[in-house]
Amino acid sequence: MTFTQSLAAAAQKNNSLLCVGLDPDPAKFPIHLKGRADAIFQFCTAIVDATADLACAFKPQIAYFAAHRAEDQLEALIAYIHEKHPGIPVILDAKRGDIGSTAEQYAVEAFDRFRADAVTVNPYMGRDSVEPWLAWPDKGVILLCRTSNPGGSDLQFLDVDGEKLYERVARLAADVWNSNGQIGLVVGATFPAEIARVREIVGDMPLLVPGIGAQGGDIEATVKAGRTAAASGLLINSSRAILYAGQDEHFAAAARRVAEETRIAINRYR
Repeated sequence: MTFTQSLAAAAQKNNSLLCVGLDPDPAKFPIHLKGRADAIFQFCTAIVDATADLACAFKPQIAYFAAHRAEDQLEALIAYIHEKHPGIPVILDAKRGDIGSTAEQYAVEAFDRFRADAVTVNPYMGRDSVEPWLAWPDKGVILLCRTSNPGGSDLQFLDVDGEKLYERVARLAADVWNSNGQIGLVVGATFPAEIARVREIVGDMPLLVPGIGAQGGDIEATVKAGRTAAASGLLINSSRAILYAGQDEHFAAAARRVAEETRIAINRYR
């Protein structure tokens, strides 16, 4: 099954457009996990087990693992998700972007070493930096398009022959690069007007939407701007608001409560 197929199946099975981001910060862990060599793995698997029936995808952010020399725990986490919760795709949030030969090695890292189902990629070095990822046709390639950070406008709003740069990226992704139907785009919830514009350009392509919760993106505006005619096509990511909803040994139950509230809020506007 391809990434897009597994994503659609998970969204339907769990009635969910919620993507749970896994950004483990040991400084914020409950006290009973602090000091454990496998604390990151234990924290993340508890979150996964508590929210797997509420999510359409999980998105571990590689920097939170690499900063603590925990890439082995990231490998184990993705293997755990595949084994214990088959059918829920894993998006490796790595935002890689480099020349072709290096991109080939990054693709091996993401898809062969970590066995992610999809990966976030920076397309701003052009087509030859994207093509190595497309050589894995069953995998998802989610390109940065209109990011949620305030500084994204510095470059993404530049005029390119009468259209904004983020619009050009969306058009290339939908019309030229997506020969295998595996591409999605990152579009931040903090800019609902741009979500609507990207949806207009790309049709039913999946949109990964960070920025709700801790970053202040509005759920209603996000869903109404980005949903497809079939009320799907979105992976609305929430990380910190879910992960750190609780601070004691019951943290996973607190995470589940917030994830369920978020899913309900998303579905209210579908």
